[in-house]
Amino acid sequence: LFLAPMEMAGAVLGVIIQKLFPNWLFLTIAALVLAFTSYKTYVKFFATYKKEKAARAEMHRRETMAESKHSTVGADDEADATATEACDVTNEDSTAIAVDGFDSDKAEAEDDPKDLEMRRHFLEIDSRQYPKEKLAYLVLLWVGLTIIILLKGGKGVESVIGVTCEDAGYYALVAGQFIWTIGFAAFFGIKNVMKTNERLAVNYPFNDMDILWDYKKLQFYSFFTFLAGIIAGLIGVGGGMVLGPLMIAMEVNPRVSTSTTATMVLLTSSSVAVIFVMSGLVPWEYALFFFLVCLCGAYIGKTKIDAYVKRTGMASILIGILATIIALATIGCIVNLFMGLASVNWCLAGFNQFCTVSSGSGSDCAARLLEAHDLFPEAQRMFPF
Repeated sequence: LFLAPMEMAGAVLGVIIQKLFPNWLFLTIAALVLAFTSYKTYVKFFATYKKEKAARAEMHRRETMAESKHSTVGADDEADATATEACDVTNEDSTAIAVDGFDSDKAEAEDDPKDLEMRRHFLEIDSRQYPKEKLAYLVLLWVGLTIIILLKGGKGVESVIGVTCEDAGYYALVAGQFIWTIGFAAFFGIKNVMKTNERLAVNYPFNDMDILWDYKKLQFYSFFTFLAGIIAGLIGVGGGMVLGPLMIAMEVNPRVSTSTTATMVLLTSSSVAVIFVMSGLVPWEYALFFFLVCLCGAYIGKTKIDAYVKRTGMASILIGILATIIALATIGCIVNLFMGLASVNWCLAGFNQFCTVSSGSGSDCAARLLEAHDLFPEAQRMFPF
């Protein structure tokens, strides 16, 4: 509820910038950004995999030593066992004294009834898989985005109130997108800081990969998440391809990052999908095909991959899958770039006009080639391209 709206706000600005760029330029930028992102994600994958493999090897070594020690004790004769038992009793007594001393030192800090009750309360809240209030906020965010997109139009869909980019109302709605998304992000960002402070005050047992929010981290994450949104909107890829690697680079748990990006994609894609369905622009044959493909992918990811991660603790596989998807998207951008340039005889179009309701775009490469042929017929005969 903090990162996703901030990334959406950046994507709004990225889409605005993208309108000005010709296809070849933003496809080139997309290929470069995705290639770099894929490389960094693969580096993170190999580093994480190496750590997890070492941790598993260490755990296996300890289990083997424990089993060996247990077998050795069982094979000892009765006299040695008695001596060992006596030593164990002595050690247990000394350990108990040390433990008792340790507990007494921390009794005032950890055994305060109010703090203990608050810790239990926070643990119950954070252990919920489907917190109702957060789901309600997500629905509210989705409804607001859908209404603004319906009023503003875009992606080939006309505004329901008839506004175009020539009207002041259009820019007011664009500003409304920024206010809505950034407002959500700011509200929940401040709320995250307050929640962290409340938990720190009662010695809450944070996970090693939990983010302990403060206002400095809030500014840091806001800036880079907004920047990731701009890049995602500019190059026209799903926000998860940029935000996911960014969260992993920030040491966020891979399972948390995949859940966050999936939620963000659900919000943005579903709001646009509703508009396309209402406008009758959905090619249902393609929609059904891709729906089934995505459904199978989600089922395999949830039942097989998630089960593997839970069973082995190897969350690095999620990073590896993400890096591979980004690498495939990089290849797709490069293929589209060269196919597009080949279709217009390798002519590099200029920048587009932002608003083309009445004037049309002046960056159509094929049209400029046709005009050149008409103006210079001699050159056309000499160079028939």
